[in-house]
Amino acid sequence: MTLTTWTRRSLVAAAAGAVLAIGAVTSSATAQTPPGVLIVGQIAEPKSLDPAAVTAVNDFRILVNVYEGLTRYKSGTLEVEPSLATGWEISEDGTQYTFTLREGVIFHDGTPFNAEAVKFNFDRMLDENHPFHDTGPFPLSFFFGAVESTEVVDDMTVKFTLNAPYAPFLSNLAYPTGLIVSPAAVEANGKEFGRNPVGTGPFKFAEWRSNEAVVVERNDGYWGEAAGTEAVVFRPITDANTRVAEMLAGGIDLMVEVPPTSLGQFEGDEFEIAEQAGPHVWFLILNAKEGPFADKKVRQAANYAINKEAIVNDVLEGTATVAVGPTPPAFAWAYNDTLDPYPYDPEKAKALISEAGAEGAELTFYVTEGGSGMLDPVPMGTAIQADLEAVGFDVKIETYEWNTFLGEVNPGLEGKADMAEMAWMTNDPDTLPYLALRSKAWPADGGFNSGYYANEKVDELLEAARTATDQDERARLYREMQTIVQEDAPWVFIANWKQNAVTSDRVENFGLEPSFLLHLQGVVKN
Repeated sequence: MTLTTWTRRSLVAAAAGAVLAIGAVTSSATAQTPPGVLIVGQIAEPKSLDPAAVTAVNDFRILVNVYEGLTRYKSGTLEVEPSLATGWEISEDGTQYTFTLREGVIFHDGTPFNAEAVKFNFDRMLDENHPFHDTGPFPLSFFFGAVESTEVVDDMTVKFTLNAPYAPFLSNLAYPTGLIVSPAAVEANGKEFGRNPVGTGPFKFAEWRSNEAVVVERNDGYWGEAAGTEAVVFRPITDANTRVAEMLAGGIDLMVEVPPTSLGQFEGDEFEIAEQAGPHVWFLILNAKEGPFADKKVRQAANYAINKEAIVNDVLEGTATVAVGPTPPAFAWAYNDTLDPYPYDPEKAKALISEAGAEGAELTFYVTEGGSGMLDPVPMGTAIQADLEAVGFDVKIETYEWNTFLGEVNPGLEGKADMAEMAWMTNDPDTLPYLALRSKAWPADGGFNSGYYANEKVDELLEAARTATDQDERARLYREMQTIVQEDAPWVFIANWKQNAVTSDRVENFGLEPSFLLHLQGVVKN
């Protein structure tokens, strides 16, 4: 099979047409998708295919196959290794990083990858006066907030100067926000670049049909090993039960984020289940600026009121553990293992609510239908609602599709809601607390602190940790931060998840990564 046989539009049609009637689904998958074309069931429609403009792992899972960064995560780890850079030198004071770039790399549009391209990418994100800064906004440009300048040393050498030592810098370059886009494509498409992506990766963009599919095809001019499939079709299937039904029917070849209650349906020889631990935390953002949760006692009461063990064991079928705080245990070196989760204690919750005078408080609770790392959000939200009502709250749930949900939550909860579900998968223990718990990360300042938590000591610890060059010192600072945050309870800490996916027996060489990204270069579809 070749792409001359299967046109881009035919690829999408084949993906859509491969689904059996759900009522006819049996326990045996029917191989209906074309050979050489991998059909992936995604959890939602992507927001954009511009890596600098998005925040969701759902989008990142597509992007890492089209683009590359200067660094990448070594397979099976969160350790950094070279990618578009072949090596780098760091100055003694930790404020200058000089990268040697890979020779002979060409963007999908035929333009060369070089130091000027790297400078264009970071200036576009960070320099408000850059002619293409208006192609943003760039919500994760915080990752590179320490960069003072990006300098072209020569055609294949680029130097970053930071305003202070910044320990997560190399890791952040490997994160999707650091993926390198074609300057020529940005110049040609402007604000529409996110619908016309051009990178250097093993796959190149073919087509995006809204709410149907994103199609990428093998990049035959790739500098590295050729992709194992001729094309990949990413289909947004927001309803988890529908994704399961299509996987069982043979309409998709790979399904990410299988609902825990459905895993047992894929234990036969027709399927392979993949699991991989990673740095994930599922939590409830509490509005600490206004309403009942402005009182720490009420926030603590919510943590005592919710039976997290029941959610983990009954709703999530044991595929997660109870979360202790904002740092997941996957970051073992920075995790504070002296802390225990808030126990389930509804009587303690009632006492705190009474002390705060918050009996009968009305709460608006934002729940999403699905999304990156959100697990089983509707049943989880329903269980949480019941537990909070059992201690005297009056909880109203408002449910949204994922991208709509992000559009409501990320700008902040003020004037809208008292609490909202959220999940983050991160690359460094700095990322989540720095972007979502600092007082300078409130939405008005471009951050993701949607509940408006503020603690000066937490701010100080996070600023110190990201500039500390000694990992033991960084660990000490993060552990102290976790102690304070757990006591302040700006969130309800619910679960740390082990990610999963399922493939049909026609798929070979697939594996999940601790980064939660979806690297498909080596995958073969028979």
